[in-house]
Parts: sequence; C-alpha cells; structure tokens
Amino acid sequence: MIFTNDRDDLNGFGIFLVWVVSIGLGLALVCGLFYAYPKYRVWSKELAGQAQLKEAEWNRQIIIKEAEANLEAEKMNALAEIERARGMAASMEIENGTLNETYIRYLWVRGMVGNENVIYIPTEGSIPILEVKPR
Repeated sequence: MIFTNDRDDLNGFGIFLVWVVSIGLGLALVCGLFYAYPKYRVWSKELAGQAQLKEAEWNRQIIIKEAEANLEAEKMNALAEIERARGMAASMEIENGTLNETYIRYLWVRGMVGNENVIYIPTEGSIPILEVKPR
C-alpha cells in the first residue's frame, strides 16, 4: 500500500500524513477554542447578570413584605394604644376623675410584672426596693 511497507508498518509518507492530520486537528481545535471562548464568556456573563437581576427582585420583594408587616404591626400597636386609652378613661371615670395613691401603685406594680430584671419588694413606707436578679 501507499502508507505502509511490506511488514504493514507505516512508511515515511504514512507517518508524515498522521502528523499533518494531528497538527491540523490540533489547529482546528485551538481555532475553535479561540472562536468559542469569547462567546462562552459573554453567555456566562449574561447568565450571571440575569441571576443578579432575579436576586435583586427577590430582595426588593422581601423588603416590601417586611415593610408591609411593619405597617401592619404599627396599625395593631396603634389600636392597642387606643384601647389602653379607653381603658384608662374608663378607670378615671370609675375613680371620679382622680387617681388615688393605691391605684397608681397598682398600675406601677402591674407594669413591673413583665420585667424579668426587676424584683418588687413592698415596704411599709411604700417605697419599692429594686434588686437585679442574679444570673
């Protein structure tokens, strides 16, 4: 044959042809990479931009939901304050428009109930002693 000798080994022309084809394929691969790599970078940056845009939209929606929740909480706090004022007005009416010392002390003690850092100890002089709880 033209590419082999009598022992079926590649002759000089066959080896040369293998080298030429190998180099040609290598050059084609390198040229393909030079063509494809910039397109890949543009494509990957476009995907990264789309991901950032989606993340920004989600963050915006989170901020809006948090603001709506805060607004709802403030509305509820305002309603609670109104109800507290109505209760205070009713208690003032019961007390004939004056608050006596016993009722003021009751309100103060009731306000201290939720505070974990204060212990109320009533004394004979009606002066509270405040102590911090040991941890």
